[in-house]
Parts: sequence; C-alpha cells; structure tokens
Amino acid sequence: MDYGLFFVYLTACGAAAATGALFPTGPWYVALKKPSWTPPNWVFPVAWMSLYLLMSAAAARAATFEGASLGLALWSVQIAFNTLWTPVFFGLKRMRAALVPMAGLWLSVTATCVVFFTIDFWAGLMFVPYVIWVSIAGALNFEMVRLNPVEARGPVGG
Repeated sequence: MDYGLFFVYLTACGAAAATGALFPTGPWYVALKKPSWTPPNWVFPVAWMSLYLLMSAAAARAATFEGASLGLALWSVQIAFNTLWTPVFFGLKRMRAALVPMAGLWLSVTATCVVFFTIDFWAGLMFVPYVIWVSIAGALNFEMVRLNPVEARGPVGG
C-alpha cells in the first residue's frame, strides 16, 4: 500500500469527520425517540474511526491498480455524501431531508464496494463493513423520521 495515498484519502475522511465536531448531536438529538436497536453513543466515534481507516486503506490500495478510475471517482462521491449528511441531519435538524444524502451515500458506498471488488479483492473486502454500517445508519435515519414525524420536518420557521 502507498502510505502517501493512504494519508491523502485519510485527509478527505478527516474533513468528513470534522462535520461531527461542527454539528454535535446536542439536546435536540437526545430528546428524540429512537428505535430500541440504536447503538450506544460511544459506538459511533469508534465505528467511524475504524471505517475511515478502512476506506482510506481500500482507496489507497485500489489506486495502485489499472482501471481504478471509476472506483476512485465513486469513492469521491461517497465521501461527499458522507460529508453532507451530518450538516443536514444535525446542523439543519432536517431528518427527512437527510434521507436524500443518505440514499446517495448508500448507493455510492455500495457501488464503490462492488467496483473495488472488481479491481482488488482486499480493497472490496475493506469496504464491506462500511456498506453494513451505512445500511444501519440509513435504517436508523428512516426510523427516526417515522418515530418523530413533527421533528423530522425541521425547526419551525427555520
């Protein structure tokens, strides 16, 4: 693996991760009804750190293979959707609207995983936990909209 490439991709992940610091959950999120299967709060930073390391390693590995351009383009799309979701959900408090970048995130993560598997088995395998996590996150976003229909529209007058 090219460690220079790894740190380039990890930097992009760092930008996405920074939105979590810019838009913390806060009392609004704590007060929402959540499904019984919502992971405990400590799981989220651990999961995301692990996923950012894996997705950076997968991209750095895939980048060394011929024909990686589509996979790397899709990687760029998924990190853009990843970066967008937090400001919409936590910043704007628009859970329903956040389903749009979540759908784009799920599609682009899944497509990246599939393409990475065609380039390199290990790069594809490193993306599987991300597909699983984004599937759970999408279901969680959907359930929170369902359980909190008034709050899902966003702040009144905002």
